[in-house]
Amino acid sequence: MTTRKVVIIGSGPAAHTAAIYAARAELNPLMFEGEMAGGVAAGGQLTTTTEVENFPGYKEISGPELMMKMRDQAEHCGAELLMKTVHKVDLSKKPFMVYWDKETVAADCVIIATGATAKRMGIPGEEKYWQKGMSACAVCDGALPLFRNKPLVVIGGGDSACEEATFLTKFASKVVLLVRRDELRASKVMQERTKNNDKIEILWNTEALEAKGENLLTHVHIKNNKTGEEKDIEANGLFYAIGHTPNTSFLEKQVECDETGYIITTPGTANTSVSGVFACGDVQDKRYRQAITAAGSGCMAALDAEQFLVD
Repeated sequence: MTTRKVVIIGSGPAAHTAAIYAARAELNPLMFEGEMAGGVAAGGQLTTTTEVENFPGYKEISGPELMMKMRDQAEHCGAELLMKTVHKVDLSKKPFMVYWDKETVAADCVIIATGATAKRMGIPGEEKYWQKGMSACAVCDGALPLFRNKPLVVIGGGDSACEEATFLTKFASKVVLLVRRDELRASKVMQERTKNNDKIEILWNTEALEAKGENLLTHVHIKNNKTGEEKDIEANGLFYAIGHTPNTSFLEKQVECDETGYIITTPGTANTSVSGVFACGDVQDKRYRQAITAAGSGCMAALDAEQFLVD
């Protein structure tokens, strides 16, 4: 069995940045990209995004193309990439053990960059209109020309939903917030901000039943769960804001996580509760969840891992 200095689990911006830095430090990193891990292709959530306009250095680039450039750079720097899914790790002793298929590799340190998967509702039309009017990230996609000066719909009742609805008012002609209950779960400040925004209409006790359109989304079929009334509302964009699920189940609680499953890191570092195990990207970030912040934390993880190996 071989022992690697650094094993990286994940394949998004955080993982690739960690791989680039670790490879340039001559740590010979081995990175597991995953095979549809978390229901997303290698490359992470950006592979489901058509256009990216907020990553520095690119005025406009598709999500898959940006991830391919990161992948090429990681390989160019000397990282070894395996398109395999890690199904188990043993972090109880050193070296750490990483398992995939029926194979095993030992690691002096492990960088976890498995991300988080946006929750979907699975309504009829979702597969057809995903990234053709439907998205789970208003900050990522809301400024696209597709949505400018058009009626948009956000589903959710928490802080994220209110924040995304407010963000979308910069571009939309109108934003309709669908809340399945008769109250918001968001903080009082966010509730007041949302309710006082003239461009946001809140539909209480309302659920989305179907996404409709032709080549692109044009309407959402909704239902009032109190009265039973159903109708179509015009919508050129439908944004889910119902939360994310961090991809941490394979860790089997060997690393300290918060109540929602996100890995806890020491502020200002990528250090986890296990010495020699580092976390970066959306698997430990439930606030920003952007490609650029994920990449930055990937750099931190690689630098922390390098220092750990020196010490």
